[in-house]
Amino acid sequence: QVTLKESGGGLVQAGGSLRLSCAASGTIFGINRMGWYRQAPGKQRELVATFTRGGRTTYVDSVKGRFTISRDNAKNTVYLQMNNLKPEDTAVYYCNADGVVTNGVLSGASYWGQGTQVTVSS
Repeated sequence: QVTLKESGGGLVQAGGSLRLSCAASGTIFGINRMGWYRQAPGKQRELVATFTRGGRTTYVDSVKGRFTISRDNAKNTVYLQMNNLKPEDTAVYYCNADGVVTNGVLSGASYWGQGTQVTVSS
């Protein structure tokens, strides 16, 4: 069983910063890709940023230059540093893990955290 636990959300004024963390726990031998998604009210969930085990990162255009994703493979933890936040960044942010190796077997499941609310006031 693999679980993801997010932390670090909250309320911040426009222009402010927040740092999200997500720790994966369970019998984990490795995780290929970890990332962050978000879902605003009335909108579909969208990819924000991902980080592969090999070090490749991707970002949605709207956060490039403001958000930075990083990860600690030894701790199975991924972070999202969010700077210069805008009201349109308001959403529930979800952590995701794909390509998880558990008990020596590559799992085909995609794992999700419970989400953490980020609210940016104008």
